[in-house]
Amino acid sequence: MEKIKVMTVFGTRPEAVKMAPLALELASREEIESIVCVTAQHREMLDQILEIFGIVPRYDLNIMKPGQTLYEITGRILEGMDGVLKDAAPDIVLVHGDTSTTFAGALAAFYRQIPVGHVEAGLRTYNIYSPFPEEMNRRLVGQIASLNFAPTRRNAENLALEHVLGETFITGNTVIDALKTTVRSDYRFRDPVLRELDGLGHRIVIITAHRRENYGRPFENILSAIRETAARYPEVEFVYPVHLSEYVTENAHRVLGGVRNIHLIKPLDLDEMHNLMERAYMVMTDSGGIQEEAPALGKPVLVMRHETERPEAVEAGTVKLCGIEREDIIAMACELLDGGAAYDAMANAVNPYGDGEASRRITDAILWHFGRGEKPDSFGG
Repeated sequence: MEKIKVMTVFGTRPEAVKMAPLALELASREEIESIVCVTAQHREMLDQILEIFGIVPRYDLNIMKPGQTLYEITGRILEGMDGVLKDAAPDIVLVHGDTSTTFAGALAAFYRQIPVGHVEAGLRTYNIYSPFPEEMNRRLVGQIASLNFAPTRRNAENLALEHVLGETFITGNTVIDALKTTVRSDYRFRDPVLRELDGLGHRIVIITAHRRENYGRPFENILSAIRETAARYPEVEFVYPVHLSEYVTENAHRVLGGVRNIHLIKPLDLDEMHNLMERAYMVMTDSGGIQEEAPALGKPVLVMRHETERPEAVEAGTVKLCGIEREDIIAMACELLDGGAAYDAMANAVNPYGDGEASRRITDAILWHFGRGEKPDSFGG
């Protein structure tokens, strides 16, 4: 019997973090020919993840260019995927989440009438401009996909309300699978700043802030709030791996550069970031995936946005929304840094996002779809 050709398509660092465990699980199954295609929407940060997991793509579109626009990204991926899909002739194409690579990869497969599987399906804010363009990307892919792999029951319910045509499986999130292999108690940091901080025993706050819709006044508020919070807690070390975006880099260094207990460092490899999270006190972010990763390690997360497509974390108590106003961010950060009941409640809340078996469930669902196995169990029962 011929193997099922399963192509995974991804192009950014966050996608790679969550697709790498799945690509390895697919490659481990004798019934499957696993084909990896990367777009390199992010080049350097993507390559770091590929190296950590030992994944060598069969296809690499290498589309990244300085100052690339959404129009250019989408167009180059569509054009590049046409040749890739013609050459590889996969039986199904898997895309992840909500990036421009996700949408363009799914659309390219649709144009060739190849089934699409959507990993991390069903996340919604119900505001098409926040996050932008991610909210619309994931909605559009939901209308294309034949198989939807929803991390949580809430995500599956969102898809049901939209009457998507594809079948939905509740799998948990593959990022928890990744954590199982990257976090180690004996880990030694390669970054010299992290190595020094690890030896001091000080509390560490991780900052990640780069979301496009926060550019402008919201980003100024975020940076100003971080600077003020650092001034109020000089014994706490604030570590900010700064995104490679020119806008983010210039403004982060302008506002936060030179502050003694704020450390602006280059983006971290996955294993560095995961082990930093494991040893940190808390996280302040406007990002998405870290809202799932940090709670799995018992770390409270303050989300510097007005809404999140991950409401399960808010309901579970692992995440709090603090908005984008300077004083609100400062107040909520100080509440956690003061310790006590507020901190303990978040640190001890149960992570709703997975048990480390998402990649196995997704692979089993694909085999079941092609008549090669049993239907998988659902995460959460």
